[in-house]
Parts: sequence; structure tokens; C-alpha cells
Amino acid sequence: MRPMKPIKASHTQENHSVTTLELFFDLVFVFALTQVTALMAEDLTWHGVLRGVLLIGLLWWSWIGFSWLCNLVKADEGAVRHVMLAAMGAMFLIALAIPEAFDDLPGGLPGPVVIAGAYFAFRALHLVLFWLIAEGDQQLRRTLLRFSLSMLGASALLVVASQYDGRTQTLLWAAALAVDYGGTYLIDAHGWRFHSAVHFAERHGLIIIVALGESIVAIGVGVTELPISWPILAASVLGLTVASALWWIYFDAAQHYGEQALASEPADTRAALARDAYTFLHFPMMAGIILLALGLKKVLEYVGDTEHHHLDDPLKGIGLYALFAGVILYLLGHVGFKWRTMHRVSVSRLVTAGLALAAVPLVTKVPALGQLGVLTALLLGLVAFESVRFAQERDQLKHGEHHT
Repeated sequence: MRPMKPIKASHTQENHSVTTLELFFDLVFVFALTQVTALMAEDLTWHGVLRGVLLIGLLWWSWIGFSWLCNLVKADEGAVRHVMLAAMGAMFLIALAIPEAFDDLPGGLPGPVVIAGAYFAFRALHLVLFWLIAEGDQQLRRTLLRFSLSMLGASALLVVASQYDGRTQTLLWAAALAVDYGGTYLIDAHGWRFHSAVHFAERHGLIIIVALGESIVAIGVGVTELPISWPILAASVLGLTVASALWWIYFDAAQHYGEQALASEPADTRAALARDAYTFLHFPMMAGIILLALGLKKVLEYVGDTEHHHLDDPLKGIGLYALFAGVILYLLGHVGFKWRTMHRVSVSRLVTAGLALAAVPLVTKVPALGQLGVLTALLLGLVAFESVRFAQERDQLKHGEHHT
């Protein structure tokens, strides 16, 4: 029997940059995140929001797999690009089925089963490709075998969940993600391979941009069928200001510090740092942005829909909590990220998260536009403080010698 030919793939170097195929790959996630926001807006209950967060967790875990794989081999060369395109197809099926992820509509295919099947197909494509490019690396292959157990367990639980509804279905989804996330964390990180700090940091920065784009889309979607007005313009500007502040918080310094930390980390612990700081600690940032998008969508509905709301109506309940909790989660993700990469506590971001939490009960009777204004003011205060307080340090970070 003739030996199997090795897969055709081009390995990356330390200075490897993100490819256009990876950017194309992310477009499917833009659509999927938009679907999740719409699903939560339709079912604005604690149960509905929890289900939305579980979907974000599933999408995130799908995306990060290829961020690791494409750190080792170029996405747009050899057989890798074909698998990437096939995985895009599987993710697109997941995105299409998100409105029926938990509650199947009459007629057609069962939505929960489509989600479970497409997720398994996506993860299987990733795992098989990873296995093939790991030829000759027995330690990596042993790690992949351990990794496959959590993937298969999670996929099986999603299939079981598709046969139930209500709370049982939600608990099974939570169990599936716990198996996937927990199983991966328990694997010894020494078994993974890591080539390029530049690529990894850039890749995760771009997915943050994708998520921030969803928050901007939510502003527009919230007023699509409403006549333009001064309150809508004011709320839109405030929403864009909030999104811009979140962009600044990540890209002014955090992205650079993260890349430097990865590049300077010893080779035997670099994979563990990448797993903790990016794979896990970027998830609350992503979830926070999507919850913020939900809150912004509701604010625009309140200030623009004069048939159902008055301009002095406050945003209530889950809409208000999503608006503020999204920013709090995002900031706490940054606090964890800075601690893991630089071993420093970001006091200013921790304090801002605390102020945002304290503000929620104080603004319950403030009109929705004012509530958004309070959140905007908190973030602008953080940006202004850090711009002055860390000006010299950040100038050295971007334009001078490496500063620790």
C-alpha cells in the first residue's frame, strides 16, 4: 500500500500577517453575530439573553480554532484554503439557523438539529486539518486526540439538546460549552504549537473590529423603519462615541502590549499565554460588545418609535442591563487581559467598570437618551484619563523602545 501523501500546506513565520481569506472567513461571523443580536432582541428575557450568550460562546469557540490553526499554516495556500472555505459553509449554515437555534419553526428542517450538525461539521473540518498538518509531531497529535474528546462530547450534547426544549435544552447547551471550554483548558498547553505573535494579536484585533462593527450595525437596524429625528441623531452619535471609546480602549495600547508579551514570552509557555490571554479572556470582550449592541438597539427604538414610547421613557429591565453590562464585561475582560500579559492591574478600567455598575440603579428613571449619555460620559472620562496619565508610556510603546 502506498503511503498517504502529506497535505499541501505552507508553514508560517514569526512575522506572518493575516491573509485576505481569513478576513473573508470573518464575514460569516459578522452575519452570525447580527443574527444573535436580533434573536436576543426578539426574546428580551433573562432566558433569551442567556441563550444569546450561549450562542456567542459557540460562535467564539468555532472561530478561535482556526485562529490557532492559521497561526501555523497560511490560510490562503495549499489544501488549507479549501478546508477554510468548506468551514465557512458550515458556519453560514449555523448563522442561517440561529433564529431557530432553540425554538424550531413549523415546516422545514429542525433548526436545533441543523445547528448541532453544522457545528460538528465545522469542528470536524478544523480537527482533521489540524491532524494532517501535525504529521511528524507526535506531541501535537496526542494533544489533538485529547482535544477531540471535548469536541465530540460537546457535539453529542448539542445533538441531545436538539431533542428537548425550554430550560432542559438551555442547560444541555450550557453543559456542551462547559465540556468544550473546560476540556480545552485542562489540556496541557505545552502540546500546542505557536509560530507568530504578530499574526495572533492581529487576528484577535480584527475580530474585535468585527464585533464593534456589529454594535454600529445595531444602531442602524434599531431605526431602519423609523423617520429620522433629532433624538435618533443624538442617540446614534452617542452610540458611535461609545463604540469608538471601546475601539480606543483596545487598540491604543492593549493590542500592542499583548503582541509584545507574546513575542517576549519563552517558547515553552507562549502557547499557555496565548490560550489564557486571547482564547479565554477575549471572550468576555466579545460577549460584552454584543450585549452592548443589544442595549444600543433598544435605546434607538425608545427614542425613535414615538408610537410606542415617549422621549422621556427610561430604558428598563434587560435592555438597560445589557447596555451597561456589555461595557462592564468588556472592561473586565481588559483587566484580566492586562493582568495575564503584563502582570499589572488596570485600576482605571476596574474603577470605570465599578462606576458603570453603580450607575445602573441610579439611572433607572432617567430617559433612555440620558442613560446612554451617562455611559458615554463614563467611557470618555476613562479615555481622557488614560490619554493623559499614560501618554509618555504609550508613546514609547508605539514609537520608541520596548517599555515594560
